[in-house]
Amino acid sequence: MNPTICAISSGQHQAAIALIRISGEEALRMCDTFFVAANKAVTLSTMQPNSIKFGRIFQQNELIDEVLVSVFKAPHSFTGEDMVEIACHGSSFIQQQILQLLIQQGCQLAQPGEFTRRAFLNGKMDLSQAEAVADLIAAQSASSHRVAMNQMRGGFSKELAVLRDKLLEFTALIELELDFSEEDVEFADRSSLMALATIIQTKLASLARSFEVGNVIKNGIPAAIVGETNAGKSTLLNLLLNEEKAIVSDIHGTTRDVIEDIVSIQGITYRFIDTAGIRETQDAIEKMGIKRTYQQIEQASIILWVIDSTQVNEHIDWMAERIVSRSEGKKLILVFNKLDKINEEECRVLELLFENITAERLFISAAKHQHIDALLHHLHQAAAIPSIGDQDVIITNMRHFQALTQALSAIERVQTGLSTGLSGDFVSQDIRECLHYLGEITGQISNDEVLGAIFSRFCIGK
Repeated sequence: MNPTICAISSGQHQAAIALIRISGEEALRMCDTFFVAANKAVTLSTMQPNSIKFGRIFQQNELIDEVLVSVFKAPHSFTGEDMVEIACHGSSFIQQQILQLLIQQGCQLAQPGEFTRRAFLNGKMDLSQAEAVADLIAAQSASSHRVAMNQMRGGFSKELAVLRDKLLEFTALIELELDFSEEDVEFADRSSLMALATIIQTKLASLARSFEVGNVIKNGIPAAIVGETNAGKSTLLNLLLNEEKAIVSDIHGTTRDVIEDIVSIQGITYRFIDTAGIRETQDAIEKMGIKRTYQQIEQASIILWVIDSTQVNEHIDWMAERIVSRSEGKKLILVFNKLDKINEEECRVLELLFENITAERLFISAAKHQHIDALLHHLHQAAAIPSIGDQDVIITNMRHFQALTQALSAIERVQTGLSTGLSGDFVSQDIRECLHYLGEITGQISNDEVLGAIFSRFCIGK
C-alpha cells in the first residue's frame, strides 16, 4: 500500500491563498480529524466527489483557519487515489500547522513529483504526458505553453500508439510464421509490411527532426550580444530584459564575464548573453572574458554585433575577423548603437564601411530606446520559429529524442531486412527493438531508476 502523502502545492512564497494537497487511501479520514464543515452534519468522507465545502480547521479546540476543502474520490482524481485539497490563507504559520496535523495522523510529506508519479502508476496518464506536466509548469512563452499542453493532452502519445499497434500486429504474424517454419508459410505480407515500415520511418524521422525546434522552444534561443568595449552591449541587455542586470559604465572592460538571462518576446523565449568587450588587452582576467565571448559566439544561434556608431575606426576588419568568422551558419545582426549621436550622412558612411559583411543591419539607440521595435522584429525573423498549432507534435524532451533516434534506427533495419529478404526471425527482432524504444517514451517499458530520475526534477506538490 502507498502511504498517504501531503505537500504545499502553491509554493513557498508569501501569497493571499495557499493550497495543501493530500492523496492516498487515508486522505479523507485524516482530514476529518481536524476539519469541521459549516454544516456540521457533513464530513469529507460522506461528501459528494468533486465538491467543495467551507469550514474550519481546529487543533484540539484552537481555531487554526477558515478554509475551503475540495474532495476528489478514486479513481476520478489527478492521482487516481482519494484526494483532498485545502485552500487556506497564505500564512506560512497556518500552512505548517495544517501539515503538522496531517503528519500527526500518519501522513507523509510528498517527494518531488510524487503526485504526478502516482498519476502515472495509476494509469491516469502515460510517461510522456507526465513529463509534459513539468514542462507546462516551467513554460515561459506562448510557444512552450502550447507544446506542453498538446503533449499533456496526449497528442504525442496518440501518434506513437497508432504506430505501435500496427507494428504489433505485423510482428505477431511474423512470429506466428516461426511456429510453422517447417511448412514454409507466410502470414505477414512483406509488401504491406514494407509500406508500413516506410510510413513509420517517415513519421519517426519527422518527429526526431522536430527536436531541433522543440529544444529551442523549451530552453530559449541563445542570442549573444558581442562587440568592442563601451559599444553599449550591457545597456542593450538591460533594455531587452527590462531590468538592471548588467553594470553600465563608461570605463572600458567593465563586463569581464558572461551575463545571461531569459526573457519571452512576442511569444518566443530568448536566452540573451552579454559578453566581455572584444579588444586587445594585456589584462589576464579580461583575456579570459574575451575567450568566453568567442565561445558564446560559437554556441549561440543569433549574434547581435553591437557597434558604437561614434567610434568606428580601423578596427573593423580586425573585429570582423573575430566575429564574422565564428558566425557562419548563424543569424548575424549588425546593431549600430548610439544613433542619437550621429546624423544621416554618418549613417550612410557606416553602411558603406560594413557593406562587405553579409548580415542584417539596423540603427538604434539603446540609451534613448530608439528603434527598439525594429530590433525586436529582426530578432523575431532571426528566430524563425514555425507557427505551432494546437495539434502539432513537437519533441522538446532529450529522453524522447534519444528513444526516437533508436526506434528510427531499428525501423530502418527492418526496411533493409525486408528489401534483402532477411529471414523473419531477424526482421521480428528489429521490429521488437523499435517497439521497445517507442514503449520507453510512453512508459509502457520503464524501470524505477528512470522514473526516479524523471520525477526528481518536478517541484514538490506536483
